[in-house]
Amino acid sequence: MILTKAQYDEIAQCLVSVPPTRQSLRKLKQRFPSQSQATLLSIFSQEYQKHIKRTHAKHHTLEAIESYYQRYLNGVLKNGAAPVLLELANEVDYAPSLMARIILERFLQEHEETPPSKSVINSMLRDPSQIPDGVLANQVYQCTVNDCCYGPLVDCIKHAIGHEHEVLLRDLLLEKNLSFLDEDQLRAKGYDKTPDFILQVPVAVEGHIIHWIESKASFGDECSHHAYLHDQFWSYWNSSELEHHHCCGSSFITAASQCHLT
Repeated sequence: MILTKAQYDEIAQCLVSVPPTRQSLRKLKQRFPSQSQATLLSIFSQEYQKHIKRTHAKHHTLEAIESYYQRYLNGVLKNGAAPVLLELANEVDYAPSLMARIILERFLQEHEETPPSKSVINSMLRDPSQIPDGVLANQVYQCTVNDCCYGPLVDCIKHAIGHEHEVLLRDLLLEKNLSFLDEDQLRAKGYDKTPDFILQVPVAVEGHIIHWIESKASFGDECSHHAYLHDQFWSYWNSSELEHHHCCGSSFITAASQCHLT
């Protein structure tokens, strides 16, 4: 499915004043009924992540962290069962899972002899039952299950969607009787950075010669196109290992929505 730049801009503009909640997603679907849920969710997530990146620094100053932590302590002191962290995150316009990480790190710094490692923090966010405080464990859990853009639950969903569409793409290539090497086969041959599939016999699609395919579980907006070109695709072009598989600008698809901008 092709989404025009004007259509994308209209959706993105609508998201400016929309909080990152599941209720907002339902309203978005009502506003744009012709777009799939997967497309809207992917655009919604990407636009929100851009916002978080722009405002990330202000939430990680020592003053902000201490303020959030004291507000958390005061909140759970009044009512430990209330969604204190979730409401705090929504109030200051920050992702609930990221707010949970801030408070968890601050809590562990206060109660542990050594600073917590990143792996320990990640493990506790994935499984809050590991957190040595029942109230905080519940608060963290509420944040992760109510965050539709960040956190371990979202990461699992994205990974599953990406894997599912790689399998669907493989099945489609086999159905079309196309000869290809997948990422695992290429790595077994000693290649470092590789696309998901390299076609051993290139094919023509809408006037373009396709040599390789990279599947992404996200919407292909201008920002992500630029980032993927810089981080991955130019390396396929420049790599001597893939030199005979010259890349083509239209040779990757988005897995989650199978949409991109024209």
